[in-house]
Amino acid sequence: MEKDSKPNVLFIAVDDLNNMISPIDNFSNIKTPNFDRLADMGVTFTDAHVQAPLCGPSRASIMTGLRPSTTGIYGMTPDDSIRRPGNEATKDITFLPEYFKNNDYHTIGIGKLFHIHAPNNVFNESGGRVKGFGPYPEERFVWDGFGKGIKGKHGRTSTDWGAFPENDTLMPDHESVNWVVERLNRNYDKPFFIGLGFLRVHVPLYVPQKWFDLYPLESIKTPPYKSDDLNDIPPVGMKINDLPMMPSTEWAIESGEWKKIVQAYLACISYVDYELGRVLDALESSKYADNTIVVLWSDHGYRLGEKGTFAKHALWETATSAPLMFAGPNLPKGKQIDAPVEMLSIYPTLLELANLPAYDRNEGKSLVSMIQKGESIKEAKAITTFGMNNHTVKVDGYRYIQYEDGTEEFYDHSNDPNEWKNEAKNPKYRSQIEQMKALLPKVNVKWDEKSSYTFQPYFIEQKARVNGEEDKPVKVIGADR
Repeated sequence: MEKDSKPNVLFIAVDDLNNMISPIDNFSNIKTPNFDRLADMGVTFTDAHVQAPLCGPSRASIMTGLRPSTTGIYGMTPDDSIRRPGNEATKDITFLPEYFKNNDYHTIGIGKLFHIHAPNNVFNESGGRVKGFGPYPEERFVWDGFGKGIKGKHGRTSTDWGAFPENDTLMPDHESVNWVVERLNRNYDKPFFIGLGFLRVHVPLYVPQKWFDLYPLESIKTPPYKSDDLNDIPPVGMKINDLPMMPSTEWAIESGEWKKIVQAYLACISYVDYELGRVLDALESSKYADNTIVVLWSDHGYRLGEKGTFAKHALWETATSAPLMFAGPNLPKGKQIDAPVEMLSIYPTLLELANLPAYDRNEGKSLVSMIQKGESIKEAKAITTFGMNNHTVKVDGYRYIQYEDGTEEFYDHSNDPNEWKNEAKNPKYRSQIEQMKALLPKVNVKWDEKSSYTFQPYFIEQKARVNGEEDKPVKVIGADR
């Protein structure tokens, strides 16, 4: 392509991917050569954080460029209801792919990008998304999906693990990659924006046996866990962490399943790594190799026994942190940045890298100056919100959490990286806490009418309470989407 042409964009989302990949935590001898390959091609942020530890609101935040506390999208929201007349913040918002479309890009998308796939007409060309997170065996291997939840009230999860199906070609993500590879081999008369949304590593943790074979059970490490860890957590934090349909760590220990769950999660990561490699191969062999920005991100972390459960759904480190990687023209290669940053920055960063005008509605800050010049690292921060008025702030080495009733948590990562000791009442940290408290969002709107999370008891109650809907019947929405 001509020197003055706009760069293309390859926008890759990986569902439920935590920082275990080798370029970041390198957990338990994990094998992710293509994540390493992408890291060598560009820049890896090792301390990136989502704006909500739940897929729907996290993805809505990335795609709108707005915080959940600004939009009221705290739970799951139908893709076509994110932007609507009833939401003052989003009624005329331009979604991230649309901004490129409006600036003469050919936009293409497949898989899970928004909560389901995408609102109507966001992409010039859509490959849609396979429903659910299959393929599924005829019978679940381990977990019944309900746990101690109340059927008809809390919905059902896809949480289960095991070797299935027989080969990679039966995985929906494989078909999505085939679709993207074919499009990377086409000719275009304008720059393109291609969005690819992987369904794995989302549960059920099913991938073919060969990926399990990479991780013999005897070699598996389990994440740090302390049985009395939650003794100093405020009541609201405990309500948020009440996840009746998820396996508990104590259950996993007693049943002997803990290492098997971790094995399955690592197997799923290595499977996604393989599919990522197929995309990178296609890009590198295409005519677009030297003029394409690649961004890879996940919508939240995932706990594998930390803090007592197997889930995202929390304001602690292992739920809010997730991979963020950029590569492309004019970016350094093999660079690692350890400052805390936000997924909210993806939108403005891509616009600056593509030499497009800034979008004045974006609440995130571009990371280009940090990437290229090392600017703003000392002032870097990341804010995550879970439900109305529950926030956490991460600055270098510290995490502060404030719940809706004003109760607090504070952790010093220099001596407590696992966030086991709540230091909120320790006078030693009062000045640091006050500084971080000042960074909390000043705007905290009520729940958007179309947003809900009936999978978790606390959020059913909170939305009804703050929106005055106590008498309104609740429509159960499970986690399988």
